[in-house]
Amino acid sequence: MTELNSLDLPGRPEDCRIVVAMSGGVDSSVVAGLLAREGYDVVGMTLQLYDHGEAIRRKGACCAGQDIHDARRVSEALGIPHYVLDYEDRFRKQVINPFMESYIAGETPIPCVTCNQTVKFADLMATARELGADALATGHYIRSRLADPATGRRALYRPRDHGRDQSYFLFATTQEQVDYLRFPLGDLPKSETRQLALDLGLEIAEKPDSQDICFVPQGKYTNIINKLEPKAARHGEIVHIDGRVLGEHEGIIKYTIGQRRGIGVATGEPIYVVHLDAKNARVIVGPKEALDTRRLYLRDVNWLGDGPLEDIPAAGVTIFTKVRSTRPPIEAVLHPPDAQGRIGVDLVGGEAGIAPGQACVFYEDDSEDARVLGGGFIDRTEREAGIEAALDTVLSREVSGSEVVA
Repeated sequence: MTELNSLDLPGRPEDCRIVVAMSGGVDSSVVAGLLAREGYDVVGMTLQLYDHGEAIRRKGACCAGQDIHDARRVSEALGIPHYVLDYEDRFRKQVINPFMESYIAGETPIPCVTCNQTVKFADLMATARELGADALATGHYIRSRLADPATGRRALYRPRDHGRDQSYFLFATTQEQVDYLRFPLGDLPKSETRQLALDLGLEIAEKPDSQDICFVPQGKYTNIINKLEPKAARHGEIVHIDGRVLGEHEGIIKYTIGQRRGIGVATGEPIYVVHLDAKNARVIVGPKEALDTRRLYLRDVNWLGDGPLEDIPAAGVTIFTKVRSTRPPIEAVLHPPDAQGRIGVDLVGGEAGIAPGQACVFYEDDSEDARVLGGGFIDRTEREAGIEAALDTVLSREVSGSEVVA
């Protein structure tokens, strides 16, 4: 049997070409440095995804001017070839435009997942294969190892550093992509990664981490949406879930499910955004208990478990899920596709403030290195029956045009 190297590839490191996706940050630079030090034939590749004035030099930006320069300097220091691919047009069409459309539809999108799905793990992977690379390595914090040595099938697992866990953003990685990808930082804490950057003599060792949404300066989503789609901010009503019209707003794109501050109306009691009615440009608000979600319906599900989803018993199977990137996995019941092909997930203990467009990521259990079983995008949520009935009543009414309740 052929002996495998540190990346679970047959042969000596020097006989394996590895493309490293280099963002110009510490993590991907260390991956390139570690693999080059082991003797792999490393090729650095950086994607130019966008270039809009303020983002080029701002702290926390990535995939723009300064970071491309940093990736090039690191490659020179390591003595590896480096290429820059202009993916601005692809990034705009496959990531920015869908992000904007999702927000306008009243959802809370996750463009990082879409970017991994399309630009990084599809387009870049195709380029890596064209270069004859045996694998594509990235600086993501997630573990990957052989699940079936006989077939080479790999599986994803939570990383050692849970504070850096990026499995939530990688649930849509297909099995073919999982088999080709490598994540050398999965067993390292971030502190050790930075120390390795110093040991490797990399000038970017103390560079700040990039932000999650790279193309949104200062996190102001509305600014980029208004710039790309000026008519997106339709004014409308703020309506209580009991039917009262409480006030007016200047666009649902300024609101998110679960929001409490900055709603723009006062009722004498705490109220939260519980639903965004994009069709009628209404912001539906209510008490905190109206946020408690019991069931999710998912779209675009990616399954990485053993056997097909259709083989799951009708009663469902117990899994653990993440509906927020920063929260630990919670117990849930995953159901097989129904007659309409929808995948349902029951949250055993409930969860507050879940919005359509977010991800529901599946885990085999709640252990430290739980296996990632895939996930899907939240299409619809269900609350307690009384809350659902009240919400349905509000949504069934036409825009009232009635006087605002004082």
